[in-house]
Amino acid sequence: MPIVLTSNASATTASLNLSRANDSLRTSLERLSSGKRINHSRDDAGGLAVAYKIKSEGSRTLAIMQNIRNALSYLQLQDGSMEAVGKIFDRMSELRTMASDITKNSGDIENYSKEFVELQLQLDQIKNDKYNGISLFAGNGPPPGNGGLKGTGFYRKSDGSQVTYEKFGRTLQASPASAMTTVSINVVNLEFVASYDALDPSKVQVNAIGYADRITDFAISLFTDAMEKIADVRAENGAEQNRLRHTLLSMESFYANMEAAHGRIMDADIAAESTRFARSNILVQSSASMTVQAKQLTSLALTLIQ
Repeated sequence: MPIVLTSNASATTASLNLSRANDSLRTSLERLSSGKRINHSRDDAGGLAVAYKIKSEGSRTLAIMQNIRNALSYLQLQDGSMEAVGKIFDRMSELRTMASDITKNSGDIENYSKEFVELQLQLDQIKNDKYNGISLFAGNGPPPGNGGLKGTGFYRKSDGSQVTYEKFGRTLQASPASAMTTVSINVVNLEFVASYDALDPSKVQVNAIGYADRITDFAISLFTDAMEKIADVRAENGAEQNRLRHTLLSMESFYANMEAAHGRIMDADIAAESTRFARSNILVQSSASMTVQAKQLTSLALTLIQ
């Protein structure tokens, strides 16, 4: 290699190597400080695009999981109210049976009727129960608000006969990827379950002669029929709760795997990156030292001129 004054190829090469090592060092520093493998689209354009889509689906999955938990709370509140309704009907049937005792005089029957009417009024209040402003129950007529649906339900009585009734529900999306994957949440038709005047406040009011004949207006069979319907709707409620719990378990597993996939693309491997950082750091220092040495090569030409 000739000795020249106007150019220094060795210094240029050393400077280029220093620049490359310095770029590698800065990249490692950025990844170690941010914890991410991809900090700019230039780092991995394809990987960043995939990670964006996975992150978006993961966010939707979290929202679906939150919706499912809220739906579970809705069903649990509905079941708690239906449990109270069952206890009320149980007590009302007990009062009606005691009012049939031949040893009870009209005063006794009137006293039973007083509690009976109060229980009817409580049923009417339960009918208006809401969760965050959303009705827990429905009655015959238009579908409930907030996306409520109306259809025809089929109820099989204990004697084997089948009756139809107006059934209401709300649709819960159960998949972040498809709006077609849904779960129907039952809005209990309490008017059908009660099957008598308790849900019509105008019919609960006592007549002019007092409470005496109120409790005897109802046959005991009305209460046994209502108890069977309560058992039916609570069974459906429990089935829906179990389905939502299994759906939630599936969503949790799905989200965990989505997070792992996103992390493999975006997160920096700290152990590997710290090794690259140490290597780049040594190369920067070595390149800087060699660049200094290469710049001194032209001084050799000056010694030959002297």
